[in-house]
Amino acid sequence: MKVSEIASLLRVSAAGDLDREIHGVAALETAGPADVAFVESAKSLDQANDSRAGCLLVPEGAILPGKTTVAVPNPKLALIRIAAALNPPAAHPPGIHPSAVVAPDAELASDCSVGANAVIESGASIGAGTRISPGVYVGQGVQIGANCTLHPNVTVYSGAQIGDRVTLHSGVVVGSDGFGYVFAEGRHVKFPQLGKIIIEDDVEIGSNTTLDRGSLGTTVIGEGTKIDNLVQIAHNVRIGRHCIIVSQTGISGGAEVGDYVVMAGQVGVGERAHIQDRVIVGGQAGVLPGKIVRSGSVVWGTPCRPMSEFKKTTARLARLDALAEKVQILGAQMAKLSSG
Repeated sequence: MKVSEIASLLRVSAAGDLDREIHGVAALETAGPADVAFVESAKSLDQANDSRAGCLLVPEGAILPGKTTVAVPNPKLALIRIAAALNPPAAHPPGIHPSAVVAPDAELASDCSVGANAVIESGASIGAGTRISPGVYVGQGVQIGANCTLHPNVTVYSGAQIGDRVTLHSGVVVGSDGFGYVFAEGRHVKFPQLGKIIIEDDVEIGSNTTLDRGSLGTTVIGEGTKIDNLVQIAHNVRIGRHCIIVSQTGISGGAEVGDYVVMAGQVGVGERAHIQDRVIVGGQAGVLPGKIVRSGSVVWGTPCRPMSEFKKTTARLARLDALAEKVQILGAQMAKLSSG
C-alpha cells in the first residue's frame, strides 16, 4: 500500500512522501523503509525520530519534521487496521476434505470449509464462511455460527452453541464435564453434568483452554470476550461481554463475571464469587468463594483487596525484617536493664 492509500483507509491526512510503498508493519526499533510503525504517545517521539520506518502513525497534533507521518486518534488501533489490510487471512476454499467424517444429517453451509480428519456428528449445524480445521471434533447437535474459525484439534462436545465470528485456537475444549462430586457412602459420586454451554459472538479463546458445560444450568461466555491460553472455566460460570482473561486463570463453578472485566495471569476465582462490571483483578490474585467484588474496583492479592490497601501491606511486609531486628535489639536492651 502507498502511504496515500493508508491515509485513505484510515480516513485521515498524511504528511511527507505519500507515494512511498509500505509492505509490512513493525516496531519502531526494528522497522525499515518499507514498514509502518506506530508512535503510542508523545513520550515516544524521540524514539520515532531515530526510527527507520517508512511511515509513522502518530497521535493527532504530533509533528516529526522530515518523516512521513499519518496522524490518527489512536495509533495502535490504526496499526491493527493496516496490518489486517496488508496481511489478509489465507483463503480456505469451501468444501469437505475426503478424509473428513460428516454425519448425513449435519447441516453445513455451502461455503464452509472442513479439513482433513475432522469429525462432525449428527444434528450439528455450521454457518456460512466457517472454517473447520483438520482434526476438529464437533459433537452431536452442536451449533456453530457464521465466519468462525476452529483451529486444528479443537473439541466441541455435544450440544454446545457457538455464535458468529468466534475463534477457537488449537486444543480448546468446549463443553466438557464440570468437576462436581458428592462424597457419600465412602466414595466420590459424580454429580450430573447435563447442562449447556453458550459462546456468544466475537469471542476468541486461546490454545488449550477448557470450558465446562453447566451441571444443571448453563455456562455462558459473553459477546466480545477474549480468553488467553491455558485458562479453566468451570461449570455454570457466566462471563459477561468484552472481558479479558489472561493465561492460567481458573474460574470455579457458579462464579459470575460482569462486563468489561480484566483478569491478569494466574488469577483464581472461588465458586459462586461475583465480580461486577469493569473490575480489574491483578496477577495471581485470589477471589474467595462467594465474595462480591464491586463495580470499578481494582484488586490484588490473596485474598484480594483494594489495590491501595494491598500496596501498603506489601510495603509494610518489606520492612518486616528490619522491624524484627529492632525489636530484638530493644528486647536485649530491656533484658540487660532488668538484670542490672
